Amino acid sequence: MTKRKTKRTGLRFRLAAAILAAAALSSCSLQDQFTRYPAKGDVKPHPLVERATRMPIQGIDISRWQGNIDWQAVRGAGTRFVYIKATEGGDHIDPKFLDNWNGARAAGVPRGAYHFVYWCRPAHEQVVWFTQHIPNEPDALPPVLDVEWNSHSKTCPKRISKDQALEKIRLMLTELERHTGKRPVIYTDIPFHEEVLEGELNDYVYWIRSTANEPSARYRGRDWGFWQFTTTGRVPGISGNVDRNAFYGGEREWQQFISGRAMSISNR
Repeated sequence: MTKRKTKRTGLRFRLAAAILAAAALSSCSLQDQFTRYPAKGDVKPHPLVERATRMPIQGIDISRWQGNIDWQAVRGAGTRFVYIKATEGGDHIDPKFLDNWNGARAAGVPRGAYHFVYWCRPAHEQVVWFTQHIPNEPDALPPVLDVEWNSHSKTCPKRISKDQALEKIRLMLTELERHTGKRPVIYTDIPFHEEVLEGELNDYVYWIRSTANEPSARYRGRDWGFWQFTTTGRVPGISGNVDRNAFYGGEREWQQFISGRAMSISNR
């Protein structure tokens, strides 16, 4: 075989391979698109990430730190929900909240708001603040109360007693529900759950953070509705890392949740 002939054959082979690869990519579902991206943001992703990304209802949570977001691209990647930081304590609103809230809605991504609890601020002051800024809209997801210790806070790193924390949480959950008409979700992490929430407030849906092990290994006796499984995920439409989350069930359970109907969760 001559050298020129060999080059032509090699070119045809590479062209055919490229066409086949393009066809394979175009046939991927939106869910496949979404699951291809997270590992790019995890330097050493835990094996559980692979399992989590295969759960059918995938979503993200965001704040100002994700910058400007291309919401059409986020939706096109298969994102089924987003929780957006709205308020913190009694005097802070995320400066990107309304942009993100309106952008997600315009793109057709179901969205909900979360309030980050500040332990140095009285609960009633935080209630006044979040009721002023969290929209009460019929198509919004149930709101979230984010409860964790603020150990890196420059102004309030202290912890309060379990009884004091539960008193604040109960008041804010009640008022969030009164304001939105939807039963709130509780977001928490491992230390706060162990010290305050274990065995408590079991009639709420929990959203738990577990990035290095299965939730059942870290949250004793806790059924969960949402699982934050990585903080270094990647999703089209967002530059840099983003928190990735999976809903516990399938389409039927998801429709129950967004419609406000009671769910029976068992996934320990």
